Amino acid sequence: MLTDNGTTSAEQPRYRGGLTDRYGGGHVLDRVCKAHGIEHWLTKRYHPWTNGQAERMKRTVKDATVQAFHYAGLVALQAHVLAFVQAYDFAKHLKALRWRTPCEAICDAWRREPERFRINPHPLFRDQTPSPASP
Repeated sequence: MLTDNGTTSAEQPRYRGGLTDRYGGGHVLDRVCKAHGIEHWLTKRYHPWTNGQAERMKRTVKDATVQAFHYAGLVALQAHVLAFVQAYDFAKHLKALRWRTPCEAICDAWRREPERFRINPHPLFRDQTPSPASP
């Protein structure tokens, strides 16, 4: 997973690799990634090709949710964010993915190189394309 260097997704640079990391601490996102076997990468600072990618996605989600609607409570907000992310993953065709959806891109990558994946992504996408072993 690639994130920016902000405090919402990483320890401040002065604390990285320090006592908090050595004793199982560190940023909560790092701990969750480690628990699930996910490699967490940080964008390089001051590189124009990575700066702003995470911020742009956060702004996309924010524009579609909290800036467009009023929610009665946290549960309503969480449900709407989940619905938005699912719609984005399954319906949004992205230029960077050659006009495929994120779901299609992941399924295509799994079909080409299944050894790169820890689990088969198809059950996660419910009734998508068949596995590479299938005809």
